[in-house]
Amino acid sequence: MSRDKKDNNIDKKAIRQEKRENRKQYFFVIRELTSREIKRRYSRSYLGIVWSVLNPLLMMSVLSMIFSQLFQRSIENYPIYYLSGYILWQMFTGATNAAMTTLVDNKTLLIKVKLPMEIFVLARVYTALVNLGYSLIAYVIMLVVFRVTPKLTMLFAPVIVLFLLIFALGISFILSTAYVFFGDVKHLYSVLLTLWMYCSALFYPIDSMKGIIRQVIEINPIFVYIDCMRSVVMYGVIPPADEIARMVVWAAVAYAVGYAVFRKNKNQVMQKI
Repeated sequence: MSRDKKDNNIDKKAIRQEKRENRKQYFFVIRELTSREIKRRYSRSYLGIVWSVLNPLLMMSVLSMIFSQLFQRSIENYPIYYLSGYILWQMFTGATNAAMTTLVDNKTLLIKVKLPMEIFVLARVYTALVNLGYSLIAYVIMLVVFRVTPKLTMLFAPVIVLFLLIFALGISFILSTAYVFFGDVKHLYSVLLTLWMYCSALFYPIDSMKGIIRQVIEINPIFVYIDCMRSVVMYGVIPPADEIARMVVWAAVAYAVGYAVFRKNKNQVMQKI
């Protein structure tokens, strides 16, 4: 082997080693930022992280008391029906709301420490995933309480969560960029989330809707993920191919568009901050 080839091989190995070290460093930073965010969120709470378990249970209890009688004929196991949608909705809103302000919240680190800006968005989305993990404790308890039989199709649930997480990450990239330039985005997004929630069939059956409203709900990306989760957990069936395709396409498009917007505006973001 010639000297030049040996030098090239050494250079390639060094580059690969450097990339591995950088990835380890970035994962460490994400874990630390996630830990900081969780501690900050529950710093003034006596129950702390337990609220991640209690919150979905309390919401389920309230909504069940209000709507279970109304929908008891059309929805079997209404509390599970609601909770299956609520934990996904909570993860999505938690990720996007937190990620929206992350660049502004961490401007000191962005200026002083040479870290990819993406890490701060990833950390907020990862925090929402961790909170979902705690919420799943309540979810599993309710599955046992309401005697929902374990099904093989439940193994598909992590796939649904993964694609929803990718979708949320794409939206988070857009929101975090927009918030740097337009602070009012936070208020506008809260209004949009209210409308989005009512169009996601969290607490009512889609069969009760007709016409254009039903069409809007069916193309709503969040409803697609929620409906897939209910199918695999409550009904023991894998979602139809077209619904899985929509789930994948929504995630891919949101991430591609979101990351493109984020990368394109990196320099302007640093200047604005």
